[in-house]
Amino acid sequence: MHKKILATLIAFLPVVAQAADLDGAQLSVWWGVPFMGLLLSIALGPLLAPTFWHHHFGKITVVWSLAFLIPCALAFGVPTAAAGVVHAFMAEYFPFIILLLALFVVAGGICLRGNLHGTPALNTGLLAIGTLLASLMGTTGASMLLIRPLIRANDNRKHVVHIVVFFIFLVANAGGALTPLGDPPLFLGFLKGVDFSWTLKNIFGETMFMWGSLLLIFYCLDRFYFHKREEEFAPSLDPTPDDAKLRFEGKFNFILLAVVVLLVLMSGFWKPGVTYDIYGTPVELQNLLRDGLLIVVILLSLWLTPKIAREGNDFSWGPILEVAKLFAGIFVTIAPVIAMLRAGEHGAFGLVVSAVTGADGQPNNIMYFWATGILSSFLDNAPTYLVFFNTASGDAAELMTKLAATLAAISCGAVFMGANSYIGNAPNLMVKAIAEERGIRMPSFFGYMGWACVVLLPLFVIMTFIFF
Repeated sequence: MHKKILATLIAFLPVVAQAADLDGAQLSVWWGVPFMGLLLSIALGPLLAPTFWHHHFGKITVVWSLAFLIPCALAFGVPTAAAGVVHAFMAEYFPFIILLLALFVVAGGICLRGNLHGTPALNTGLLAIGTLLASLMGTTGASMLLIRPLIRANDNRKHVVHIVVFFIFLVANAGGALTPLGDPPLFLGFLKGVDFSWTLKNIFGETMFMWGSLLLIFYCLDRFYFHKREEEFAPSLDPTPDDAKLRFEGKFNFILLAVVVLLVLMSGFWKPGVTYDIYGTPVELQNLLRDGLLIVVILLSLWLTPKIAREGNDFSWGPILEVAKLFAGIFVTIAPVIAMLRAGEHGAFGLVVSAVTGADGQPNNIMYFWATGILSSFLDNAPTYLVFFNTASGDAAELMTKLAATLAAISCGAVFMGANSYIGNAPNLMVKAIAEERGIRMPSFFGYMGWACVVLLPLFVIMTFIFF
């Protein structure tokens, strides 16, 4: 029986390789229902049925994935549906989760011993350091490195939710705006020909506005909680002793962290021109090499990191498993939505694409900023960036010069508004999961969006008037 199944699969694979991609112009908005259903499940599940969701969110993700794949197979053929799965995993999910896993494991092996006291000044300083590091090692790398020390520094405080929320705003999102290393959308632009230093030169003002505004708002809010609200409770015993000097354990992981950054850079600069066709999905040699070496980095970190360092971080696999399961479903169900966007004015979202062009045929930079940003809040911000990059021109040389203001609007929308929801950028959900594992009761999906509406949206409006 097993031999028959294997023979069937082997015979089937060449067909998969020849399967056509989804044509977004042929899809109606109803194909986006599984994706929206998964988003609503992520939003409402922990709120309405927390116990059920905690035990079965992986199965729910599979159900929504099948809700897209089965109709797709019936409407366009099994080969097309199967090729879509291969593309989602080989081209998008595996590179995404391997990089995320590498940063999670490596940063989770760096333990800061000793006691930091979470005063408003210290917390603001840690957020500022993490925000700056995000442009050097990526939002995910900086987030995984600093979220645990920040939580430990405030482990004697009653009100800490706002600290984690602003950490997501700054370190997990806005901090990645200055270099292609900072955030995946900018790295895609770099791969398309945008100069490495272009964002630093062209959206520096917008970035400093966001950084400065958010750090100032955070300091004032944290000062209020620290001096007013904490006094309502009896002083809490700090579980972290003061007698130990500040020191790092697992310092070898700093070297591995640098290796991760270099591997990402290598995959962007080195172009050997070798591509492998895996069942219809082209996979470039440099990306395969990067992912393979990242797996080596993961194994080295697990092998060489002292056990006491991970124990000091309360390291567990729960957060990465949650993100891995949810994003597997997101990458599958998002496929028809991205296909419809890529179809431009001929797709179901044609009104969105046409809205970014004025009556005179010139790009409307305000609409580019908001359209890219709003879609990046709920879709993967990397392909959203690419959609509007191609809509504006697709020519990096033209976008960096004649249409520089348009590219700046697209870049700012994709990077900054990824903070609007937990799924807008990969580290958002990871930071939430780590905080909850440490006993912090994070806002629900809609509760977090409430924070974004109150804090971020007014800043985006002001940014629109100043810069676009």
